[in-house]
Amino acid sequence: MELVDLKASLRKETGNGPARTLRREGKIPVVLYGPDTENTKLSVSAHDLQYIIKKSKGSQLLVNLLVENGGQANHSVMLKELQVHPVSRAPIHADFYAISMDRKIHVTVPVTTTGFAKGVEAGGILQVVRRELEAYCFPNKIPDSVELDVTDMEIGDSIHIEEIEAEGVEFPADVNFTVVTVSLPHREELPEEGEEEEELEEGLEAGEEGEEPASDEEESEE
Repeated sequence: MELVDLKASLRKETGNGPARTLRREGKIPVVLYGPDTENTKLSVSAHDLQYIIKKSKGSQLLVNLLVENGGQANHSVMLKELQVHPVSRAPIHADFYAISMDRKIHVTVPVTTTGFAKGVEAGGILQVVRRELEAYCFPNKIPDSVELDVTDMEIGDSIHIEEIEAEGVEFPADVNFTVVTVSLPHREELPEEGEEEEELEEGLEAGEEGEEPASDEEESEE
């Protein structure tokens, strides 16, 4: 996964007022932080950030943050959190987490499937039990997705986390959980032939036994 360049500027003022001023100028406030990086307040172009997010094909956005004022500095970062406007969906604030390209990181990667399972052709249902998986790898090895071929899966077959492999990627897990499975569709149990008639007869007999006989007075009134 390649890093995309994004220009940034240092900012000193904080609060709602300065943030609104930035947004009127087409910029948004951002924060840079990390284990070996001092928290730094920056601003970036809202248009540029939105553009690289739309172009990004992977589950994680890795950025080469170019801080232009206060001395030229480059930071390899990962977009950690993005706040957007509730109506326009335009970005209004972002957090960037500083990373090292020679140090492995934990990320979340989506699961995708390819092929048409044999078990589905036989009437089964393909179920993706885990839509995302935790991965541990170097930043440049983060896969866009974990792609699973389900073509040969029959009804009752499953793919577990320990069966999944990707070059340069570890999938840490305490248990060997199911990721994808092909199962039979759920059906309501229908009564076997003759059961309905027996239940109906039992109901009628119970009703007859529960009726009280008419008294002599009632018979005489009729």
